[in-house]
Amino acid sequence: MRTITTQPVEIPVPGASVNGDLRLPPRAAGLVIFAHGSGSSRFSSRNRRVAEFLDDHGFATLLLDLLTPDEEAIDERTTQYRFDIQRLGTRVTAAADWASARQGLQDLSVGCFGASTGAAAALIAAAQRPDTVRAVVSRGGRPDLAGDALPHVTVPTLLIVGGNDEPVIDMNRDAMAQMHAHVELEIVPGATHLFEEPGTMEQVERLAAAWFAKFLT
Repeated sequence: MRTITTQPVEIPVPGASVNGDLRLPPRAAGLVIFAHGSGSSRFSSRNRRVAEFLDDHGFATLLLDLLTPDEEAIDERTTQYRFDIQRLGTRVTAAADWASARQGLQDLSVGCFGASTGAAAALIAAAQRPDTVRAVVSRGGRPDLAGDALPHVTVPTLLIVGGNDEPVIDMNRDAMAQMHAHVELEIVPGATHLFEEPGTMEQVERLAAAWFAKFLT
């Protein structure tokens, strides 16, 4: 059983700072930054579950809030920020920069795990920091929202989509057609958008761990 060190962190972003939870196993094989989907936060139960699985498999993880507390309060009333993909992408990029300069993390290869709109933010960070972000995994993601950044993504990218989430399957295929990186699409049979069906999140965990083990270690 690995001993995981957990600590809250505050990460500077342009004009503000955001909160995160950093989890460090001994002799980490890499660092995975989590970007949550719209209307969620670093406390997303699904992302935390994947993070814990990755921790158990030797990866450090950073669960990140993409909005400040004030922005979250506004967004809950107005949904003003959750689809501000450029803002969210800039903050994932800032987190990657922070990790690359932080003692104890700077030697780790960095990957990003994005869910829903967070997948687009992760891809923007990968396009902006190709020497830092080395791999991306998307769960039920909207990579199409990364827009003009897609052709500039050069890192290996895994798109995981539920088999019963047909509109999002099409959006992921459209995004793949715009990317020049090594991209794979994994469709989890029987899963809907939130992967609530028995056994489907376990498949996400295994796929993500295998992808990061292949491209971060």
